[in-house]
Order: sequence, then structure tokens, then C-alpha cells
Amino acid sequence: MTTHPVKPPIGPATRLCMSLAARPGQFGSRFHNRLYERLGLDFVYKAFTTTDLPAALGGIRALGIRGCAVSMPFKEAVIPLIDGLEGSAAAIDSVNTIVNDDGRLTGYNTDYSAVAQLLDRAGIAPETPFLLRGSGGMAKAVVAALRDRGHRQGTIIARNRATGQGLADLYGFIWTPELQTQTAPLIVNVTPLGMKGPEAAQLAFPQAAIVAAETVFDVVALPSDTPLMRAAEALGKTCISGAEVAVLQALEQFVLYTGIRPDPELVDEAAAFARAT
Repeated sequence: MTTHPVKPPIGPATRLCMSLAARPGQFGSRFHNRLYERLGLDFVYKAFTTTDLPAALGGIRALGIRGCAVSMPFKEAVIPLIDGLEGSAAAIDSVNTIVNDDGRLTGYNTDYSAVAQLLDRAGIAPETPFLLRGSGGMAKAVVAALRDRGHRQGTIIARNRATGQGLADLYGFIWTPELQTQTAPLIVNVTPLGMKGPEAAQLAFPQAAIVAAETVFDVVALPSDTPLMRAAEALGKTCISGAEVAVLQALEQFVLYTGIRPDPELVDEAAAFARAT
């Protein structure tokens, strides 16, 4: 039987990490706290929301909160309230992680780095053309990661002209409001299509685009077996799921906060625990 260090009881030395989101979820809290427990770390992680972002950031600084995950709609709004941006956040002007070093708050974007790592792991060549559906905050992280890997041929599909064309122009790609007959070796969904709720049964790309693709990437994490992922898996395509993004970006946050990189087996166990209801 594997033994783990004993986690100290919560006390004055306990370090707090947190998240800020409009709709707080449980994955991050369960993932981080499970790793703290398994590694015997004197840390606690708690999810929050706020209607007063400047006060929340002031609290992080004043109370010595070690780290903060940042979700929509705060990813860009926090930038003027912190002291600097690391390269991953500066590349896209979007922050999903704040690290507090003795009162200095630095912004990172572990979504960006997670996407880049997953594309590398899948062996996708930088010259691979892509179709990407979506133009929100996460789409910006994915498009920036693709551009910075060297992808030069890509189409952003988004009904919202302002955000869709703006995103395409920012990174040097093409925008179209609707997907017609276009296909590409890499297709990426960065919309809520397939997510739990009213759009859970919708396929993010038509069957013809899935058949023509070599790799299918869906950032929807809950559920990870979206209609797009099921269709791609049935065709034997290389698949990258939103669950992989969620775990890898949370892992990189954990490393930033604690300075410790857990063994892969422990990460898998914590991820499984975090997904369980």
C-alpha cells in the first residue's frame, strides 16, 4: 500500500489559493485540494465569485493569498489590477492565473500553455491548416497558441462579426460567419456546443468536416465525451478533449503555486477524483 505524507491541520501557516469566476465550479477545488492532501501540503483551495473585482484583488495582495485562478468574465479585467504579465498572458492579454510573490501579483495563462503542450503531444505539425469555431476568451488562448506554434493557415468561424473578425485579424487568420463546405486536417471547437445544458446534443462541426479531419480538438470539459468527440472517436481520429485541457492547465497552476510537480499517476488520480460527483 502506498503511503502519503500527512497533511498538517489548518492553522496560521496554511496557505490559501482560490479561484474567481462568475459561476464557480468544483473541479479546481477538488483537484488542488486532493493533491494537497496526497502530498501533505499545508495549503487550502477555495472557489469564490465577486461583484467587486478591485477589492478582491486587493484582498489577494493584503491577505497573502498565494494564487488565484481566474475565469470569465475576469480574465482581461484583472490586468490593470496586477503588477505584471508573464509571457503566456502577455501573448494574448488574458490572465487565468495570478501568483502572489510577497505582494507582487503576476498574471499567467495556463490555458495557452496547456493547449500548446497538447498540440505538441498529439504530434500536430505547425504547418497544419485548421478550422476553429468560436471567438470567446478561450478561443483567444487556442488561436494564440496555434499562431505561436507556427500555424499560418486557419479559419475562425464565428457568427459575431466583431469578435470573430477581430480575433482573426489579430492573429493573421481568416474569418467567416458560417462554415460552408470548408474542411481542414485540424478542427477545433471552442464554443458551448456539446456542453451540458440546452446545446448538449449539438454537433459542433458537420459530419463531412469530421470525416475530412485528421485531428479533432474540443475544449468542452463537461462532459468530455461531447457529440463531436464521440463522432471523431468512432471514425478513429486523433482526439484532444477539453478534460485534458482542464487537467493540464490546473496542473500548471498547482506547480506555479507550490513549486512541486506531482507524478503523472498522482495527477491522474486527482483528476479522476475531481471529476467524480
